[in-house]
Amino acid sequence: MDDVYSEYAPIFKALSDETRLKIVDMLSCGEMCACDILTEFNISQPTLSYHMKILSDSGLVLSKRDGAWMKYSINQEKSNTVIDFLSRLIKEKDDCICKKYRWNSK
Repeated sequence: MDDVYSEYAPIFKALSDETRLKIVDMLSCGEMCACDILTEFNISQPTLSYHMKILSDSGLVLSKRDGAWMKYSINQEKSNTVIDFLSRLIKEKDDCICKKYRWNSK
């Protein structure tokens, strides 16, 4: 399961920033140009690019060039796998890591 944790850690790291969470929320309505995202924040274009790179590298956000600007959208397939992973992570399971500890055995 350690390899699964390492697969999802960058995604949760990407979501651990307030600005990036707000960007994901904005993208939930559909594809957006970086220029439109930028108007919502009091940050520079390079700072927005930094945040978008983290989100894109995590796989949560897809990007495509449109002239001088980038357009971004939510990667629905990746989002669904993250939701499934989180759902499994927070529920008790037969192979749960907590089963290794006597104090938590049933």
